[in-house]
Amino acid sequence: MHLFVDISSHGFGHLAITAPVLNALVEIAPNLRLTVRTRLPQAMLAQRLRFPFELIEASSDFGYVMIDATHIDRPASAAAYRQAHANWPARVEKEARFLAELKPDLVLTNVSYLPLAGAALAGLPSLSLSSLNWADLFAHFFAHEAWAASIHTEMLAAYRAAQSFLRVTPGMPMGQLDKVTHIGPIAAIGKKHDLGLGEDRAVLIALGGIAHRLPVEQWPSLPGIRWLVAADWQCRHPDAIAFDTFGLNFTDLLCSVAAVVTKPGYGTFTEAACNGTPVLYQRRMDWPEQDCLIEWLDRHGACQEVPAASLQTGELAKSLDALRQATFVHKPLPSGAIEAAAKIYAAMTIGQQMLATP
Repeated sequence: MHLFVDISSHGFGHLAITAPVLNALVEIAPNLRLTVRTRLPQAMLAQRLRFPFELIEASSDFGYVMIDATHIDRPASAAAYRQAHANWPARVEKEARFLAELKPDLVLTNVSYLPLAGAALAGLPSLSLSSLNWADLFAHFFAHEAWAASIHTEMLAAYRAAQSFLRVTPGMPMGQLDKVTHIGPIAAIGKKHDLGLGEDRAVLIALGGIAHRLPVEQWPSLPGIRWLVAADWQCRHPDAIAFDTFGLNFTDLLCSVAAVVTKPGYGTFTEAACNGTPVLYQRRMDWPEQDCLIEWLDRHGACQEVPAASLQTGELAKSLDALRQATFVHKPLPSGAIEAAAKIYAAMTIGQQMLATP
């Protein structure tokens, strides 16, 4: 069987959802041929995917143009969407030719819609998998614009062309899609490691795949707290450590710290809850997906919102103390990977039969 997977490079959350599903799928179909198209770093793919794959270093979507991890650039995003749809039929025809030559049994996206439109034109079955879709977010930001209606119609038509949208938990409602299959939470389960910090508590700062540097050098020293930050920040705070030096993958690192400082994002939120790691989060500015994520984490994990100003000044002592007292009633079971893998395998089987029929 041959599966083509298109993974959005808009942050790391799309890979965090897709990778456990593909790992579960390989357990069902060990001879699976996998072709992955993404702009995400190959080293990150290798950390998450536990089997060989063919990589196409390209991207079929951009999601949104970001100022930083919590703010989108609306004018730039609007211009990018108008350009992407300026000659939409030609883009779909080109994508259809590419997929027809590749000959996959199934096209899977998280969460680009161009491959879904191309697959439909090429007569190939397709699925999409995510907690959001770009059509709903586009409507949220641009529905009031006179130029937006035709673009939104093309986006919806592409998503509706798929055999189903595998909507993971937590996720947006997706009321405008007519073939939605609800899937349980998806999260990688990691292993706790001793970071060698003695009695000190490690707090991981991980704001996802969008560049967003915090002024940690200006933060006060908090007794017993060590900040784990990205090496490329070149942070000179006496209590900061580059988390890259531990040599752990992200999920194992998340399991090994006392708390994580982040913004609402599917991968970090679900992995923190399912692995029992408390979360401090700053809300994203006008990002419609975050409400369902925060509501779910509040029910299933230990979390506390902090204002943006606190991440500028480092006034986090009270919030960290409150998190330390929090207890997990139960860790949620990440059942979604197996559920989604079964749906994908069934669709691939049908797709293989379709291609074999003269």
